[in-house]
Amino acid sequence: MNYHLSQLPERTAKPRESGFTMAMDKGLSVREAENFVDVAGGYTDIIKLGWATSFVTPNLEQKLEVYRAAGIPVYFGGTLFEAFIVRDQFDDYRRMLDKFQLTFAEVSDGSIDMDHGKKCEYIRTLSEQVTVLSEVGSKDAEKIIPPYKWIQLMQDELDAGAWKVIGESREAGNVGLFRSTGEVRSGLVEEILTKIPFEKIIWEAPQKAQQVFFIKLLGANVNLGNISPNEIIPLETIRLGLRGDTFTHFIDKTLLDKLV
Repeated sequence: MNYHLSQLPERTAKPRESGFTMAMDKGLSVREAENFVDVAGGYTDIIKLGWATSFVTPNLEQKLEVYRAAGIPVYFGGTLFEAFIVRDQFDDYRRMLDKFQLTFAEVSDGSIDMDHGKKCEYIRTLSEQVTVLSEVGSKDAEKIIPPYKWIQLMQDELDAGAWKVIGESREAGNVGLFRSTGEVRSGLVEEILTKIPFEKIIWEAPQKAQQVFFIKLLGANVNLGNISPNEIIPLETIRLGLRGDTFTHFIDKTLLDKLV
């Protein structure tokens, strides 16, 4: 940090199990990736190349090398996994992971209907090759999954070998965990947390109000994902109580009483 302030929440250090920030790269150029890691690499734990953007991204290997040199792991979005699966190309997918020296992979079923037992088989197989993140929730706004089902799906996928489970919201933050307006389904979140440890979940929260909700609920070291590269620094200030939305959240209340 550039100077000292007291009464800041303690942040976990990288590599971390909680306080994890996943950035979404939706098509940065190599130069933009260099600028991104120069400014925000210290606050970024992993980078997702959104959905299947890696298929059409120019200079992909050069960009991956930028992230690798910065010590930030990268994975390709779960929609790409589904694109391989729906074409019966699972072995090709595994070879592709090796080709690009990826150490993480996302398993999802948000765009296709997949037998959950089969999804867990994919998780078990891939977990022998890479670290698996599995995504729970549908990209279809009309498909509402009841809380007990979220819990069961998450637990089964953790048991199958997923390192963490991701709560789906899409890049806009308007499905899955959230209503179409972006409002958090708070009852769903709180029910999930009765059974699944918070450090095992990455909540996709691209909108500032969503980030604030989770930080106020679970503290500075909640795992958050689908964060735009230019929102990594702003998010860190929210985590530390240095933005208006959480400004007094971490301050000792007796001190506040003296000042007011």
